[in-house]
Formats: sequence, C-alpha cells, structure tokens
Amino acid sequence: MAKEFSVRPVIFPSSTPSTPYTRRPGSSSPPPPFQTAPRTSSPLPFIPFDIPSTSSAPPPLYSGVPIASSSSGYFEDEPPLLEELGINTRQIWRKTVSILNPIRLDPVLHEDGDLSGPFMFLLSFGLFQLLAGKFYFGIVLGWVIMASLFLYSTFNMIAGRNGCLDLYRCFSIIGYCMLPMVIFSAGSLFLPHGGTLIFAIGMVFVFWSTWVCTSLLLRLASCGDEHRGLVGYACWLVYLLFSLLVIF
Repeated sequence: MAKEFSVRPVIFPSSTPSTPYTRRPGSSSPPPPFQTAPRTSSPLPFIPFDIPSTSSAPPPLYSGVPIASSSSGYFEDEPPLLEELGINTRQIWRKTVSILNPIRLDPVLHEDGDLSGPFMFLLSFGLFQLLAGKFYFGIVLGWVIMASLFLYSTFNMIAGRNGCLDLYRCFSIIGYCMLPMVIFSAGSLFLPHGGTLIFAIGMVFVFWSTWVCTSLLLRLASCGDEHRGLVGYACWLVYLLFSLLVIF
C-alpha cells in the first residue's frame, strides 16, 4: 500500500500568468519548462572614454628611422663621462711619458695633482705581484698612504716656512713615481728570485724612482737644492720598501 505525501506547489515565474503546477504522485507528465522573468531595468548606457587629440595630424609611425625630438640635442651638449669624473687621460699620458724620461722631466705637468694615474699604477703593481703568487693589494695601499704622510712631514720640516707642498700633491707625485716599480714588478716575473741579479736590477729601478720623486718635490715646492740629499734619502727609503716586496 503506497503512502501519499503532501507536496507544496512549485511556481515558475513567466511573462504570462500561469497556474501553479502541482506534481501529483504517480504522474508521468513532464514539468513545464523553466522561464525567466523579463528584465524590468534597462541596461547601463555606454560612455566613451576617447581622449581628444590636440592636433589633427596622426602620430608618426616608427619606420626604422629615429624620430627627431626636442630633447635630441640634450645629450650632445653633455661632456664625456671621464671629464665629468675628473679623469684627464691626455694629462695622465703626458705625466707618464715625463716619468719615463727622467732626463727631460717636466715638473709643470705635475703641478695639478690627480689620483687616477697613481691608482692605476698601484693597481698594476698589485696585479703583477698577484701573478707572482703574492697578494699585496692592502699592503701596497697602506704603504703608499704612510709614505705620503712620511714625505709630507719630512719635507715640510726640512723646508720650514718655505715649504708649500700639500698632502694631495705629495700623494700624486709618489704614485706617479711608482711607474719604475711597476716595470720592475712586471720584469721580475721572468727573473730568478733569490739571486744578485734581481737585487741589482731592483736597485737601478729604486734609484730611478728616487731621482724622479726628489726632483719633482724640490721643483714643485720651490725649495733649493741644498736639501736634495735629505729629501732623496727619504724617497729612497720609500721605494726601497716596494722593491723588497718584489725581490722577496
């Protein structure tokens, strides 16, 4: 005996009024199709977002030719990067050539001190020593700073009130006079170490650096030649230490 259940009527909204459909138990007729209610609200209006152009001419297309602009001449007026950094390669080359020729030394070129050339020579000295298996970058930089302070104080004490050598120019002169030591450091890679040959060659380069450095210090500081021996001895001690780094 089948038991009947009471089912509430299901109402489907439609555009036309319809009677509720009641599903009776045991009925095989399919239910009416689902109909959606009509839209009572109208869709939102379309609002264009076109930006009005200031000129009627169309924008230029890229055809492989650079488009000229008002700022194209801005970078042409800019100085070179090395000049902005204060690196004068032509002046560095002239100073280097003057050091290579100690007989015709021109002290006028070294009146304006710079650190670009000395830093390049100190880096080259350390690189050649690195090829020899010696890591001396920190030692070389520390010794140059101490040597600059040593020569600066020594020269000003000797010259007295007549001394007009500043620390910046003193560091520049010592760095440029390191060029013979750089050449000796490069040549020591092909020489046997521990013998008298490399020691004798090292003393020649030490004398070269000492002569150039002493001449520049005396001429640039407007000091007489009566103190050449004392200034030369101080310079000889400085470059002797650098030669010992190469020999031993």
